[in-house]
Amino acid sequence: MKIAFVYDIPYPWHRGGAEQIFNVESREMAKKHDVDFFTMRWKGMKEDFFYENVHYHALGEPITERDAYKHGRRAIREALYFALHVREIFKYDFDVVITNAFPILHLPLIKAYCRAKNAKLVVKVDEVWDHKYWQNYLGIGIGSVANAYANMLIRSRRAMYVANSSITARGLEGLGIERRRISRFAPVLEDKILSDIRRSSRVKKNRIIFSGRFIKEKRIDKWLLAVDAVRKEGFEFEALLIGDGIEKEDIERRIDEMRLGNLVKVRHFFKDKRDLYKTIAESKVLLHMGEREGLGIIALESIALGTSVVIPEYSPMPEEVKKMCIVEKEGNIPKQLIRIMKNRGEYNKPDIKNLKMFSTSNVVSFYEKLLNGGN
Repeated sequence: MKIAFVYDIPYPWHRGGAEQIFNVESREMAKKHDVDFFTMRWKGMKEDFFYENVHYHALGEPITERDAYKHGRRAIREALYFALHVREIFKYDFDVVITNAFPILHLPLIKAYCRAKNAKLVVKVDEVWDHKYWQNYLGIGIGSVANAYANMLIRSRRAMYVANSSITARGLEGLGIERRRISRFAPVLEDKILSDIRRSSRVKKNRIIFSGRFIKEKRIDKWLLAVDAVRKEGFEFEALLIGDGIEKEDIERRIDEMRLGNLVKVRHFFKDKRDLYKTIAESKVLLHMGEREGLGIIALESIALGTSVVIPEYSPMPEEVKKMCIVEKEGNIPKQLIRIMKNRGEYNKPDIKNLKMFSTSNVVSFYEKLLNGGN
């Protein structure tokens, strides 16, 4: 099959959950099929090149994270820019187009392409925003219009939908999309690499860790408060934040204000994912205080590496992930962190059955089944 992946934010030029999944899926499918990837041209990218056997088409002028995000939100201007430039896809013939629902404004053109070329359309959805969320995001007036418009664009009688979680699947059903056209799949766990690193990392440090984009929804402020509370108990441990993002300067300033500089280390994302996995595997606990999370990839990776994951009760992670984590009332989290580091806390052993829908080794079989009429 000739397959086109369409998403404006490519990994590893930008590191996020949806980007990681698109990278894995395109790479895995390219082992057996002809795969092209249409994306925005990020700083440092050529216009046309091959990466991991995938043919990349980088569209428009080079952009940076600050172009794609404004005030911690996806920029409407960038979404319009992508929608305009993705028309480049009409120069090619594909059997299948796999696109992310975001940034939404490109969907009419992708639908038109699939109708004109008689191509199958797969829409991947990581979050379904409700009316209230759109209003909080853009304001009452514009948010109401955006909610109605986005819901209209996402719906398609031709499309098959792939949701990353049970929460997202229910959200799609709430938009009127038939359950039979919705599948759940989120290949974020690279089985062999994870199992090899877990076996080789048997000694764990008293370390609290987190890795992710530094945006306000990750609630690094609450993460620091929990770490500070553990410190005040007189318990000796390490704390590590891994990532980059628009909140980084604020986070570093807060660390200085809380006098945590000698305890909390902040570093950029690792270039090699194996280094991240090794660091997680050698840590006793990953603390994830995020308040907006479509899936929780870093939590799943930690569970697969044998590292306990602590999340607050308010966490919006889907139940299939939450049940493998240690869920605590926010005020009890520091004491739970200490119990875990003293080897007295709960320990969640990963259940292979529960992790199956997150395995990268299932990418080709999943999509071939889906595209050949299975579900």
